[in-house]
Amino acid sequence: MNKRAFLWIVIGVVALALIIQLIPYGRNHTNPAVISEPKWDSQQTRDLAKRACFDCHSNESVWPWYSNIAPVSWLVYSDVMEGRRRMNFSEWNRPQPSAAEAGEIVLEREMPPAIYLPLHPNARLTATERQNLATGLNTSLK
Repeated sequence: MNKRAFLWIVIGVVALALIIQLIPYGRNHTNPAVISEPKWDSQQTRDLAKRACFDCHSNESVWPWYSNIAPVSWLVYSDVMEGRRRMNFSEWNRPQPSAAEAGEIVLEREMPPAIYLPLHPNARLTATERQNLATGLNTSLK
């Protein structure tokens, strides 16, 4: 490939990256009010859930800087909306489809997802923390 073609490819990629920033999807970083939480079995369970789960499963999401840059913003927004739909610790007054299996999902290391952990090291749970969270969720979310 000659230099001129390479330059046009680079310009095209940069232009596309800039243009997709104009798409508004994924930038509505609102956190609705907390309506009600589960009756936690202990403060430890709530603290572990907050650390490992609340960014996607509550109305208390922390929106990192990269959640403003497309196309990553699209993925982050979609993940948070889907997480809140499946189980939202801030809207415990409505049905929670995943509540009954939450402890098992934590024990099986399905949550928090591996892709989330590199940029959120606080969400990493030790084996003991994972067991405590699973037990606490099973007790709290009956």
